[in-house]
Amino acid sequence: MIKNSPNSSLESPEKSASTVGARVRNLLIVFAAIILSVAFVFGLRTETSTATLTTLAENSMPLDIAMSNGKPTLVEFYANWCTTCQAMASDMNELEQQYTDKVNFVMLNVDNNKWLPEIEHYRVDGIPHFVFFEKEGNAIAQTIGEQPKTIMAANLTALVAGESLPYAKTTGQVSKFTPPVTTNKANSDDPRLHGSQVKS
Repeated sequence: MIKNSPNSSLESPEKSASTVGARVRNLLIVFAAIILSVAFVFGLRTETSTATLTTLAENSMPLDIAMSNGKPTLVEFYANWCTTCQAMASDMNELEQQYTDKVNFVMLNVDNNKWLPEIEHYRVDGIPHFVFFEKEGNAIAQTIGEQPKTIMAANLTALVAGESLPYAKTTGQVSKFTPPVTTNKANSDDPRLHGSQVKS
């Protein structure tokens, strides 16, 4: 008979099974932790984009002040539901911080009927829609859709320097937008036609 001593290198089948079980359990815990970490990081990235777009809108300079304070202005027509706007929000936030003393950043929500005259004047039919204004308040260029940060930075640098914008008429991926109401300008000077000034 072979006696099992404490110094014996043979393990009992029960001990071997419990070691394998513990290793499998630990491996599953590691995989679960990795999956949860990845989901958490992606969840934060998505939340950050939405929060950043909201933050940009809350920190936006009012349009009337931007047009009269003697600094060049970048106006962005956007909507909270616009995935392209959300995708650009972090880049726009970085650009705003970089150019904060040199350029006014204005956010106009296309879902707010208050901005309907501006939406029509600049022919906004896709968002994001950017309008660049020189320091006197005159619109000098527009870009539509998702723009790389480098292109926006080059345009802002030229805007600050008073030079022609290198990417003045670029078009990227857009979210389609149709204004909910349009004004009828043909009859706008006849005060008796109040009802025909707006058509839906």
